[in-house]
Amino acid sequence: MSSPPVPPLPAVPLSALLARAELGLRQIAGPPAEAVPVYSAHTSEMSDPYPYLLGGELLLTAGVHAPADTGTDAYYDAYVERIVAAGAAALGFGVAPVHDTVPSGLLAACERRGLALVEVPERTTFSAVGRALWDLMTAVRHLELRRVTEAQQGLATAAARPDPVPAVLRQLAQRTGGFAVLLGPEGTEPQRAGTPPSEAAEAALADLVRVVRPATTRLFPTPASASDEVGGVQLSAYALGGPGGRALGLATGARAPGDHTIAGVAVVLLSLLQGEHRSTGDARRSAALVRLLLGERPEDTAELLGAPGAWRVVHAQSPGGRPVPVLGTPLVDATDALVRALVPADQDVTAHDGWTLGVSAPAAPGELAAADSQAAHALARARALRTPLVRHRADIPAPDVAALSDHPELRRTLRTWLSLHGSWDRTANALGVHRNTVRQRIAKCGVLVSADLDDPDTRMELWFALRDLP
Repeated sequence: MSSPPVPPLPAVPLSALLARAELGLRQIAGPPAEAVPVYSAHTSEMSDPYPYLLGGELLLTAGVHAPADTGTDAYYDAYVERIVAAGAAALGFGVAPVHDTVPSGLLAACERRGLALVEVPERTTFSAVGRALWDLMTAVRHLELRRVTEAQQGLATAAARPDPVPAVLRQLAQRTGGFAVLLGPEGTEPQRAGTPPSEAAEAALADLVRVVRPATTRLFPTPASASDEVGGVQLSAYALGGPGGRALGLATGARAPGDHTIAGVAVVLLSLLQGEHRSTGDARRSAALVRLLLGERPEDTAELLGAPGAWRVVHAQSPGGRPVPVLGTPLVDATDALVRALVPADQDVTAHDGWTLGVSAPAAPGELAAADSQAAHALARARALRTPLVRHRADIPAPDVAALSDHPELRRTLRTWLSLHGSWDRTANALGVHRNTVRQRIAKCGVLVSADLDDPDTRMELWFALRDLP
């Protein structure tokens, strides 16, 4: 049975509660108290408290539910098994007025199940235990908030220094007691701060950072963050804003409360520190757009986009028809049904599970309209072949389906013929005409669409294209 989730509250180690001398609590079974996190206290005299536990509780009971024969091991074993299944952190047993001592059967069951068992003396009320736990939790929350506030101030001060990025990394490593690494644009060395916990953890962190880093040679979404654990070391990776696929990795010996918040502040600051790169690129793209709207030719504005001389047009669709973020290029046009992107011709586009892509041939800026049509036909072919990616083939001319718009009878014949896999006799029977009539009509269709209807790729393109016509 999987462990139930614990409440989103600061935990208090059981050892802190045992250290409160006024309570007089004593652990008599189970794992070390410092390794037992307690999230709340709950009192129950039910023989099966499972339905009323959230997980992480110190369950308090006086044993009212227990049978008269306190040596019934089977009862206590089933009782403790249900408590462990519910995810309770520990069991507190109050001696008197029902039981003078903790039942031996209960003690043995807790040892077998690995449940911490605490003896509550007669003078200590359960409400006093609950009040003490809440006092400790309040102190933990206060310390966590103070630590996060001080870390935010330290990170903000580091971001204002002359060399802000290394300073922010050092502050992040110091405040979390861990190791931080920043992966920059392609070709740049990673920046590091702190000491790696181990070689294995450092290698695993590098792999995790690459998971969230949007590679410039791919066209698909990547997660904004990821986490893992290797040899007791907690690993986290965060994608940063800006070009080049920047990402931050953090390795800590133990994930302390507030670490995620501190790392989030560092992510925001490091993303903002790259703002000058984004603003320069945005300004150049805006200038290119203005020139195009004012009548300049695409080839005359291409240098503002850093064009390598040629582009590829990519059409991408997701199974649900939802717009998908296109990574690796900022030149993206996304709608609910289709994502179109301009990718430098020297940058390869690879397939990814879950996407269907059509890629045009390299095209100069003045030829992008034709390349857009190529990408559309390549996407239609990819859908027909049920393959994740198809590239434009110059040896397969795109059929001109629009030429059939004014010929409904020819469209009907061609659609029927394609649906019956090119069978003349079955098409003639379906339409109620002679097979020679079908041949004549299909021959006319081939002339009008300017394509070889014997080519299977052409047939697939025609089939999908005809679905978009009435």
